[in-house]
Amino acid sequence: MRILITGGAGFIGSHLTGLLSSETVTILDDLSAGRLENIPDDANFVCCDVKSPLARDVVKNGHFDAIVHLAAQTMVPASMEDPKKDMEDNIEGTVNILEAARKYGVKRIIFSSSAAVYGDIAPECLPVRETEPLRPVSFYGLSKMTCENYIRLYQKAYGLSYVIFRFANVYGERQGNGGEGGVVSVFARQLAEGKSPTIYGNGQQTRDFIYAGDIANGIRKALFSETANITCNLSTGREVTVKDAADRLLRLSGLSKPICHAAAREGDIFRSALCSQMAGKYLGWAPETDWQKGLERTYFYFEKEYRRERNAMPPANGIPAAGLETDKAVTDNNNITDNRRKKNTNI
Repeated sequence: MRILITGGAGFIGSHLTGLLSSETVTILDDLSAGRLENIPDDANFVCCDVKSPLARDVVKNGHFDAIVHLAAQTMVPASMEDPKKDMEDNIEGTVNILEAARKYGVKRIIFSSSAAVYGDIAPECLPVRETEPLRPVSFYGLSKMTCENYIRLYQKAYGLSYVIFRFANVYGERQGNGGEGGVVSVFARQLAEGKSPTIYGNGQQTRDFIYAGDIANGIRKALFSETANITCNLSTGREVTVKDAADRLLRLSGLSKPICHAAAREGDIFRSALCSQMAGKYLGWAPETDWQKGLERTYFYFEKEYRRERNAMPPANGIPAAGLETDKAVTDNNNITDNRRKKNTNI
């Protein structure tokens, strides 16, 4: 299968590509959040903005069977600070990909939506099902809901099949500082650096934390399933407090640090848990990674990364340490070459 992954150099993409080694994969990413080292040696790579005409050309020339659309602005606070940019990145970027998909024969699109489309849900409705009315309380949630509606209308108007996944709060190795599950990576980084974790609010807000590898497995199943035109939650169905995440990571670190608190952030929901029975019914998917085991993988990854970054830092006089090389990327309008891999992809 020929698969395009937008945002494939990012956090979730880096988990997904490892499951698709037997397929022909092309990654489209502008590297604003993604990293070159997340791209497998055997994947094609095009560096460009998902909103650009070049992105449409990639779809035109790639003859893809399916597109996994992960590229997005994923931070709730950022969406509240700059709704226009959130709209451009999420809605405009998605429509650009949809237009290319319908014009150039793509059979299926897998879309990464979010628990943020539900907004604040009454406790008696948790874990929330896909049939729950959508009432987003952030521009991020609104933009994801709008993208969902575009995708459904593209299917009705043009026959483009889809699977929409509403991700719970994703965490795991290689996660950035932002995004909805980013609190885990933020805590892990803070503790790896010997700092106290900072909670926004009182810490009793709940999230449904789902390991990135389980999300990637759900996407893989959707790519190869005959089932189409469905919207599914990918989640554990279990509420976990933010304080529990901080406490567990603190114990893993072995540090004796107080937990710091700051004011709650605008647009953040208070409680969240999603029911994933539909994904089980139609795709045979279920979460497999235990919460504690996922936290261990995540924390020790960031601890190792912090040690690596410290060891790679040049001394105060600015002279690099012996034996250390600086990775460089050479780019032009149509390709990107990673000097370590000698890649040069034109599509």
